[in-house]
This record gives sequence, C-alpha cells and structure tokens, in this order.
Amino acid sequence: MSNPDVVTVPLDTPITRGEQTIDSLTLRRPDAGSLRGLKLFDVVQMDVLALQTLLPRITAPTLTSADVAALSAPDLFKLGAEVAAFFVPKEPATASP
Repeated sequence: MSNPDVVTVPLDTPITRGEQTIDSLTLRRPDAGSLRGLKLFDVVQMDVLALQTLLPRITAPTLTSADVAALSAPDLFKLGAEVAAFFVPKEPATASP
C-alpha cells in the first residue's frame, strides 16, 4: 500500500557526492515546522528560492542547499511539482450552507 505522504522522484541527472551517487529522492509531505519562514504561495508556485529552503528539510537522502542549487532544471521542476501536489486537498471543499 502506498503512502500519500511520501513520494520517490527519480532524477534525470544524478547527484554525485564523493563516491555516493543519488539517482532518486524521497520527499515527505511538509509539516508546519518544515514550512517555517516560507510563504505557502511561493512554495506552491514552485519559487526556486522557496524550494531551495524547503527541499533540504523534506528530502531523503537530505539535500544541502548546494545540492539543490546544482539540480538540473528538469529535476528541480519534477521535485517542485511533487511538492506542490502535497498541497492539493485529499477531498474537495464543500460549500457551506
């Protein structure tokens, strides 16, 4: 059974750290603590600076700011899209009477 609060994203361009090669990242749904200091609008709009702050807080293996800055544009876009998808409500809002 899959966990909707965790998603694995394969990278088009792997990250190399010494002898370690990271070819996919696991993202967990951000909680209030991991969103501190960020504007939700910026995160959902996939603002690069917001993603550079948030991704190190919610990735496994943990990325550094330098890792995020060195991501390829397609990989940053894929990660940003997955982060934005975490903010879609599980159930649609209903109109109040």
